Amino acid sequence: MTSERTYHHGDLRRAVLGAALDAIEQAGPDALSLRDLARRAGVSHAAPAHHFKDRTGLLTAVAAEGFGLFADALAQAPDLQERGVAYVRFAAGHPAHFQVMFRPELLRGDDPGLLAAKERATDELRAGVGGLPGAARGEDARLAGIAAWSLAHGFATLLLSGNLEDPVGGRDPGEVFRGLAGLLFGQQDSGPAATDPQAGTPPTGQDRRTGVDRPTSPESS
Repeated sequence: MTSERTYHHGDLRRAVLGAALDAIEQAGPDALSLRDLARRAGVSHAAPAHHFKDRTGLLTAVAAEGFGLFADALAQAPDLQERGVAYVRFAAGHPAHFQVMFRPELLRGDDPGLLAAKERATDELRAGVGGLPGAARGEDARLAGIAAWSLAHGFATLLLSGNLEDPVGGRDPGEVFRGLAGLLFGQQDSGPAATDPQAGTPPTGQDRRTGVDRPTSPESS
């Protein structure tokens, strides 16, 4: 009995998708081939084409699934900064999806499933920007959204390409990103000193987020 006969209902499609994700994580999307996927999944050479038609169709399915998972992750975050944390954690947890999602030249751009999933993800990102105070959004909320997207996407891309191994080390990349976002945008840390009245406050002349001495103005002398 061949391996293909052990699959039923939607399992074969899932098996091919799973094999594609493994292959992309190991060698990137550009090296993907349907013949190799069939071998990985233990199915006939015709099986991937039966479900996805061609390589573009398969990568489109991977991207659509990725954007759906991405939208779910963003929806659970309460504000823009936490959406950035969710963005980074999604990339770290779904590197194969992430590598494909933002490569439009590999995808069938008019695919209904892909378009719907992308729209959901875009709506969640916009909702995060919409939650900012007016002064933080500036005159053009789209530019604020691009700034936030650029920060999270840039961090995630550097992370996946191995360029942040030294500064991140074994730490949770989402926590590292949260600290980075707070540093750049002046948001206070959510640690004990910020939440526990008994923890006290930094003395005058220290930065409340870092505890590092800062120059005091003549008026504070």
